[in-house]
Amino acid sequence: MSDSDGDAGYHYELYRYTPSIPAAVVFVVVFALLSIAHLIILIRNRTYIFIPFFIGLLFECAGYAARIASHFDTEALAPYIVQTLLILIAPPLFAASIYMTLGRILRHLHAEDKSIVPVRFLTKIFVSGDVISFLLQAAGGGYMAAGTLSAMETGSNIVIGGLAVQLVFFSLFVFVSALFHWRMKKQPDYDSITVSSVPTRWAKFITWESVMWALYIACALILIRSIFRVVEFVEGNDGFIMKREYLLYIFDAVLMALTGFVLVVIYPGFFLGRGGKRETDIGLLRFSGS
Repeated sequence: MSDSDGDAGYHYELYRYTPSIPAAVVFVVVFALLSIAHLIILIRNRTYIFIPFFIGLLFECAGYAARIASHFDTEALAPYIVQTLLILIAPPLFAASIYMTLGRILRHLHAEDKSIVPVRFLTKIFVSGDVISFLLQAAGGGYMAAGTLSAMETGSNIVIGGLAVQLVFFSLFVFVSALFHWRMKKQPDYDSITVSSVPTRWAKFITWESVMWALYIACALILIRSIFRVVEFVEGNDGFIMKREYLLYIFDAVLMALTGFVLVVIYPGFFLGRGGKRETDIGLLRFSGS
């Protein structure tokens, strides 16, 4: 794709390599399996706040499937836009479920006073930021669909803005979560709260704290991935990252697959119970001193 605006020597290419079929197939399978696992657990636990997470996994799967199509025609715009858009907007969907989980944990433990942000605003604030990030990244990807050099560059800048918003809200979320965690640790009676809705061998691991650590790990993985994508788009189409496909798989595909894996092993719904509303009465009574 040549530059019609006069930048001599600059050439925009959809791909600076031929997309690998084996790598794409591996992650289509990985994300398909994670999607199935999350769907089964979501339905069994009625953890509807994880519907966005499930949709995000489907987007990842479809995005890497589109890269297979790109292997056969690296200049075809449709599969390029599909893979760019879906792989970009999947993590904001992961984030939406993570944000909603913290609010459910606070209510589940009757620990609203431990949050620096009022619980009635917490989910709204972070999900709103996530929606802004999602829309910016989707708009940027959609803008690139025009296929012109100027559209590609403008779309790339919009994507950078969306990723920046995501980084800001994620960093703030981690701070709010960590402060809540620290305040909760001052109440040791909460340490023993588990659930009976999971197999006995797992029950001792599924506590409010293990769920929090799972959320931290997921947040860290998404943060690293988002920083990587910001650097990628800032470098531009002719940058170091854009020319090396393996970096996409290491710092995006692998990290997002690990996010899905972590939150299926330590699934928040196991602690929150069916529908995320069941109370752990014994633990709450012990905490209150009754």
